[in-house]
Amino acid sequence: MCGIAGIFSSTFALEDRKFRLEKMLQAQEHRGPDATQEWHDSICSLGHNRLSIIDLTTNANQPMQSSFGRYVIVFNGEIYNYFELKKKLLPHFQFQTQSDTEVLLNAYIHWGANFLHQLNGMFSLAIWDKQEKKMFIARDRFGVKPFYYHADAQQFTFASEIKTLWASGVKKAPNQKVWANYLSYGTYGMPNETFWESIHQLPAGHYAVLSQNNLNTFHPQLWYDFITRVQKTPVLEISELKKQYTAILNDSIQLRFRADVPLGMNVSGGLDSSMLIALIHQNLPKTKNIEAYTFFCDDSNYDELPWVELLLKNKPYFLNKVLLKSSEVSQLIPIISHIQDEPFGGFPTLAYSLLFKEARKKGIKVLLDGQGIDEAWAGYDYYHNQSNEVIQGVTTSPMRPEVLNSDFARLAEKEIYPQPFSSQIQNMQYRDLFYTKIPRALRFNDRVSMMHSTELREPFLDYRLVELAFAQQDYVKYQKGKTKWLLREISQELLLNKLALAPKRPLQTPQREWIANKLNDYVSDKIIQFGELDFVDSKKVQHIWRDYCNGNQDNSFYIWQWINIITLLQDKA
Repeated sequence: MCGIAGIFSSTFALEDRKFRLEKMLQAQEHRGPDATQEWHDSICSLGHNRLSIIDLTTNANQPMQSSFGRYVIVFNGEIYNYFELKKKLLPHFQFQTQSDTEVLLNAYIHWGANFLHQLNGMFSLAIWDKQEKKMFIARDRFGVKPFYYHADAQQFTFASEIKTLWASGVKKAPNQKVWANYLSYGTYGMPNETFWESIHQLPAGHYAVLSQNNLNTFHPQLWYDFITRVQKTPVLEISELKKQYTAILNDSIQLRFRADVPLGMNVSGGLDSSMLIALIHQNLPKTKNIEAYTFFCDDSNYDELPWVELLLKNKPYFLNKVLLKSSEVSQLIPIISHIQDEPFGGFPTLAYSLLFKEARKKGIKVLLDGQGIDEAWAGYDYYHNQSNEVIQGVTTSPMRPEVLNSDFARLAEKEIYPQPFSSQIQNMQYRDLFYTKIPRALRFNDRVSMMHSTELREPFLDYRLVELAFAQQDYVKYQKGKTKWLLREISQELLLNKLALAPKRPLQTPQREWIANKLNDYVSDKIIQFGELDFVDSKKVQHIWRDYCNGNQDNSFYIWQWINIITLLQDKA
């Protein structure tokens, strides 16, 4: 996992591109402290910050050129099945390294854009063709790895983080519609959008080919047709589904253990962590030295520590318990806001960042977690409630759009998401996978892991697992009052019933209580500053804040939004 950056422009002089690229690589150096390199020709500049995970030699540094010199690649991520792909390519290429980067580049040379379908991994990449003067860009199926860009008539500039584009000279200006939607509906933008004007994302599962003639008119093409693949996936009998899902999950875990550096695990008390730990313990006996990481807040109403300790009982994995203290929050918020560049999900993200900090301190470069299991198996309560507005126990709106002035509020337009399936549950799953929950969770997690130069891998987001689970009938996802029913059936063969049958618990902290009490002075200052913004009504803001402090604390999301926004707007990145 690394940081990539590049500039495609016939307008900018070479020295100008070199200056801009150097600033860009400095801005995202945390993503890859092991090596920083650049490559330039007459109209293209590519840069790379390397976090070495596979093939630790300097031969695997990037930008990497093909053996005969025509192509140059920068790549962020990991190709887990690189070993199998390399076997297919050996009759056609002489490999110079043991890296997945060289496999990736040769796969593109051999198969063209179709090579994407053979990849099992997380990636964002750019490949420059010196001969054709064209750039090929692509992003993995679910958008685990980021790809941001700015395009105009003079340039196509891309990077792994938004701040990197600002460092290149792109103007920092809020995308007012996205901000208005966030404050009105709690959304984080569509797959091609960011919270900043003229900065876009290459959507998950898309690629594009750029030339000098289409720098700002190119259209990303869908390469991962999830809908068609799901429709072609057979609905299986329970026994066969158990067998196939377990086999693929075991393979997914083993693939994600490929690394030339130490690995660890992020652990909660949920079913995802429980299954992950059980299968690692059962099938990877040589992993006894890996360590587990969990956070807690020293509050029994929220902490999952007892569940985690039960999960790891009689297992050889040392548990690192990382405490988030209320006294740390005001220092952490501006740090994490700076690294995120966009609104993020509240105090759990702060706590999660401390896990990666602790892991890196102990020399761990790679961590696994359970992201994606709830979206694939319809594990959230609102999938099965009559009202889609009920969000994990909160029945009132978590937003307060009434504080917006009328002109700004009119910019908000509720997103309408595609509904390509006949099952309403599948449509909600599809929305969460490609438009809401997974995109924002992956962004939160990418930034807080990479700020500490650690790589995060998600075995449950292996596309084979997601497609198989998603395609099954609703009754195997929810039955007898239990979410993720089939997974619980599988897990009962691996776990104590207490763990296998435990209800879904959202990852939480005492955010509501701390905001009203221990952090009241800090939050009050932020609320005053938020109220001074020209698109809000300060009197309404103060009235709602007083109401919150007096006990109206059904949720704290809107208070967090206000803190988040003012902190981001004050950041000097």
